[in-house]
Amino acid sequence: MRLTAALIAVTTLFAAACSKAPAPLQQREAVSPPGVISAIPYAADNGTLLVKCGRLIDGLADEPADTRWVLIRDGRIAAVSANEDAAMHAGVPVLDLSGHTCLPGLIDMHTHLLEYPETLEDLSAYFSHDQALTLGNGRDIAHTTLMAGFTTVRSVGTYVGTADVVMRDAINAGEIIGPRMLVAGFYLTIPGGGGDLLTPGVDEATIPPSLRMGVARGPEQFREKAQLAIDSGVDFIKIIASGAVLAYGGVPGDHEMTPEEMRAVIDVAHAAGLKVAAHAHGAAVIRDAILAGADTIEHASLIDEEGMQLARNHDVPLIMDVFNGDWMLEEGRKAGWPEEFMRKTEETTLIQRQQFQKAVAYGAPVLFGSDAGVYTHGLNATQFQYMVRWGMTPMQAIKAATSGPAHYLGWEDRIGAIEAGRFGDLIAVAGDPLADVATLLDVAVVIKGGNVFKAPADKVAGDTMQ
Repeated sequence: MRLTAALIAVTTLFAAACSKAPAPLQQREAVSPPGVISAIPYAADNGTLLVKCGRLIDGLADEPADTRWVLIRDGRIAAVSANEDAAMHAGVPVLDLSGHTCLPGLIDMHTHLLEYPETLEDLSAYFSHDQALTLGNGRDIAHTTLMAGFTTVRSVGTYVGTADVVMRDAINAGEIIGPRMLVAGFYLTIPGGGGDLLTPGVDEATIPPSLRMGVARGPEQFREKAQLAIDSGVDFIKIIASGAVLAYGGVPGDHEMTPEEMRAVIDVAHAAGLKVAAHAHGAAVIRDAILAGADTIEHASLIDEEGMQLARNHDVPLIMDVFNGDWMLEEGRKAGWPEEFMRKTEETTLIQRQQFQKAVAYGAPVLFGSDAGVYTHGLNATQFQYMVRWGMTPMQAIKAATSGPAHYLGWEDRIGAIEAGRFGDLIAVAGDPLADVATLLDVAVVIKGGNVFKAPADKVAGDTMQ
C-alpha cells in the first residue's frame, strides 16, 4: 500500500480549500490508504499511520531522542518506541522520516485567523464584510496556517462576530482544512476601545451590529456580553483591558476596562468553565487583570517587575508577540497604515522585547503567541527566532509552543507532546531546530490527527509493513 497517489489527491483538495469564497462541498471517491486525506468533507482525527523519526523532540523531555517510531491509530498516538515492532504495526502505512527531526504540532496562542493586515490600511473596510466573505478568506488562512506547522491555534477575536465559531466547527467537521481552533467569538471592549471599529470621520450608525457584538460599558453590560459569547459557543473570552496599538484613540499603557468590568466578565466565564484572555499592554492594567483572575495576559508590552512577580506567583502566562513589530514598521509604512498606528508600534516594540527578556529571566511563564493577522499569515514561526534572540533557549521556545500551551489550555490529554494518548499531531523539519530555530520556518511534514496534510513526494511512498 502506497501513499504517493494520496498526495496527488491532497493537492486537489488543498486548491479547493484555498478558494477565496465558500464553495459547495463535494464528496469525492477516496483513493488513498488510511491516514491520508483525499476528499472534502473528510473524517477528522481518524488517521492511522506509522512514522519513523530520525530524531524526536517530544515536547516534554529536555533533550531530543534518536530514531523513534510513532504509531498513530484512529487519530491518537498509540505508542512511541525506540524499536520497530513489525507484529504490532502490521498493516499500517509507514512514513519514513529518517532524515528529519519530528516535533509535536505547534501551538500558536495568539492569532487572528479571520483577519489580515490589508484591512489595517482602512479599518472601515470591515463594514462591508459579512460572514460569508470572512469565511471565504478564512479558508485560505486556515490552510496556510496548518501548512506552516501550526496544528492548534487560539484565535483571539474577530471583528465579524462569531465567524470564528463557524470556522472552528467546519474544520472539526472536516469541511475545511486547518488547525484546531479555540475561538473567542468577538472582542469584549468599551465603546471606541481597542476592539471597537469606531473610525475618525465615519458615522457610528453605519457600522453593522455584527461588528460590535461585544461593545459594553459597566459591569452589568459586560456580564451580559460575556454570557452572549458563552451562548454563542466560544471556547474562551477575550477582553480588551487596555488601549490597543492598531486602533484609533487608545493609549496602550492606559486602562480601557475598569477592574470591576474585568472581574464581571471573568466571574461569568469561570462559572461556565471558560478561561479569559486579557489584552493588556500597560503595567497597571496587567496587575489589575491578573488580580481580577485573568487566565492569560496578551502582549504585556509594558509589564514591570510587579507584573512579572504576579504572573509567576499566580501562574498566569504572558503571551508576548515580540516579532511582529519589525514587520509592521516596515510593511505598514509601505502600505500607508495610519500614522497613529505606526507611532504606537514604535513606542511599544523595543520595550516589549526588553520586558520579554526580563520576564523569561524572572521565571514568569511565557508562551508562544505570534499575533498573526496583523502581519501575513504563515510567517508565525518567525517568532521563534525573536524568542531565542531575546532570552530563551531553542528548547524553551519550542516548549512554549507545544507542551506549555497544552498545559495552560487544560488540553494536556490532547495536544502539545508526542506521547501516547494525545492526538496524532506531528510536524517534521529537515534540519535541527535546536541548532538553528529558524529551521521551523521550513516545515516539511504536517500530520494532524494521524492524517497527512503535507510531506515531500520522496517521503510518502513508504509501504505498509507486512
